[in-house]
Amino acid sequence: MFAAPAAISPVMETLSTYMAAAKDRALPADVIEKAKHHILDTFAAMVSGSKLPPGQAALALARAEVGRAASTVVASKIVTGPMDAALANGVLAHSDETDDSHAPSQSHPGASVVPAAFALADESGASGARFLRAVVLGYDVGPRVTMALGGETFRVETRRSTHAFAGTFGSSAAAGSMVGLDAQQMRWLLDYASQQAAGYAIWSRDSDHTEKGFVFGGMPARSGVTAALVVRAGWNGVDDVFSGENNFFQVNAPQGNLAALVHKLGEQYEIVNTDIKKWTVGSPIQAPLDALDTMRRKRAFAADEVKSVTVRLAPSVGDIVNNRDLPDICLQHMMAVMLVDETASFQAAHDKARMQDAVIRRQRSKVTYMPDTALTAFLPARVTIVEVVLNDGTALTERVEAVRGTVRNPMTRGEVVDKANDLMAPVLGAATARKLIDALLTIDSVKDIRTLRPLLQI
Repeated sequence: MFAAPAAISPVMETLSTYMAAAKDRALPADVIEKAKHHILDTFAAMVSGSKLPPGQAALALARAEVGRAASTVVASKIVTGPMDAALANGVLAHSDETDDSHAPSQSHPGASVVPAAFALADESGASGARFLRAVVLGYDVGPRVTMALGGETFRVETRRSTHAFAGTFGSSAAAGSMVGLDAQQMRWLLDYASQQAAGYAIWSRDSDHTEKGFVFGGMPARSGVTAALVVRAGWNGVDDVFSGENNFFQVNAPQGNLAALVHKLGEQYEIVNTDIKKWTVGSPIQAPLDALDTMRRKRAFAADEVKSVTVRLAPSVGDIVNNRDLPDICLQHMMAVMLVDETASFQAAHDKARMQDAVIRRQRSKVTYMPDTALTAFLPARVTIVEVVLNDGTALTERVEAVRGTVRNPMTRGEVVDKANDLMAPVLGAATARKLIDALLTIDSVKDIRTLRPLLQI
């Protein structure tokens, strides 16, 4: 027997009305600029991800399942249906530890929100400005959902994937905006998003990053596009999935904060509160690389001048990257690469053969990881202390509390461009990468987003 429809709560009324109006809403200049950075960063992650095993698996699936020629699969000649394109591009975007992250919501919004919005913008030939506004909306909605559920506490206590939950709702919001849903339809869209919200912590046992790419990027992007398309096709649903009997919060987090869904909505844009990684490595290695880079800017020294390097991290952080088998998540290896190369490029972070290089191994032997329980007090900020002793006895110390690229220490446009070029030029070629970067940084002036297609295809 069906239950009687519940009244629509003020929170749902506010949220759905806001979502419906997002496609036409003017945005502050700083939000537009930050959105461009995240769009560029996510496209760069897609392009570079195409050469990694998870990305190759996503492209193989897209080729096998080619549907109607509507939406571009990045770094390929594939044009397929928007659901399949969103799935493939989402996996591409999180084929690696390259994409952005939003700490309070425990999510990686760009890897799913940007592919979902792009799939439907490409399908319709929407303007770049419309696409950008949809992306900003996705960042506003998805992270707010998992913050309302409890953020890290929800993730730890339930073992569910906040990354997938936030991604599904964020991608749905972005997709719904792209297809122009009204407030009532947005309520149904949120219902279908909730029915598809899935993912749990077993992804952490994935050794090849393929399942992780699906959980963080591909699955939520596809689910978001699906939610938008079924509602666009005329499907209805429950008017308020967040209130009433058997509602989303009752099932997932009875102690959750429903009001957080609309807290400062339209005033505080979550894309501004989202981090971009400077280094394309696992998050716990970001601060140590920053420390070594900063140290060298203050006092230049060569790798062979170094006697020892000690890296202090909170145990729950450092243990994740301690002597791992993959280069981009191995602290000791990446610190050795930084010593030798004086930078940590995407190519170097993915050159597994170089882990056996005699020069790198000699430098790696100097690097010691030291768990420091005192640094646990600063979590979720991953504070590090790096100590370098030179052969002449000089001792250098650098403490990093705000990693470059985080909200407290944001990257400049130039740094975002340099990272994107490092990721995309080897795949697309230098000239095409430069044109794509320029196009994405002026995305709000692009009349038809399909004009990007030739720059994305190889």
